Amino acid sequence: MGGVRRRRQAARLGVLLRPERQLWRQGYQHVAGVDEVGVGPLAGPVVAAAVLFRSDIRIAGVDDSKRVPPGTRMRLAAEIRARALGVGVGVVAVEDIDRLNIYHAALEAMRRAVAALALTPDYLLVDARTVPGLTMPQLPIIKGDARSFSIAAASIVAKVTRDTLMTELATLYPEYGFAEHMGYGTPAHLAAIQRYGPCPAHRRSFAPVRQPSLPGIGLYAAPTSE
Repeated sequence: MGGVRRRRQAARLGVLLRPERQLWRQGYQHVAGVDEVGVGPLAGPVVAAAVLFRSDIRIAGVDDSKRVPPGTRMRLAAEIRARALGVGVGVVAVEDIDRLNIYHAALEAMRRAVAALALTPDYLLVDARTVPGLTMPQLPIIKGDARSFSIAAASIVAKVTRDTLMTELATLYPEYGFAEHMGYGTPAHLAAIQRYGPCPAHRRSFAPVRQPSLPGIGLYAAPTSE
């Protein structure tokens, strides 16, 4: 079983490294992958990461963060940080999400992540978009976190970073259960917003937060007309 698993991981690694290898062969030495997490939640920041590797990098198990179990994500994030040439993280807070809108806030988080790298990349591989305000060439890759090693690594770092921030918010606002749903609009989260109203960690520009029922409304059945 161990041999089969190793062969599958090696094959998957070869697929993920194709975009990077093409650019390395063209002479680009510092190729960074960029991804963001946290566009959909009703609460908390949007977080992006940029990761830059040497051309001999091999880390088994790196993949789209959504396909990696939480415990494995934590271990991989630590290994990525230890072995990467550079890791940059960009965080855009709730207040700026509401001011910019979530689309532009996510782009700003990506720009901040690239700016936080110790080395300036020669080329960017970006999950499904182009980051404004940067001078280096970029290649947007649809579903890039499942098709590029460095984008997948960035998605893991961003996910672990954001989950940690949401767990910290959960200690400040325990009634909302942020550590369980990470701010996404689960039934339990929506019920908490109905019951308590939004807290400072909520995105007021998002409709379920902007127009919640008054606290206590919706918890009881409406009276029947006679």
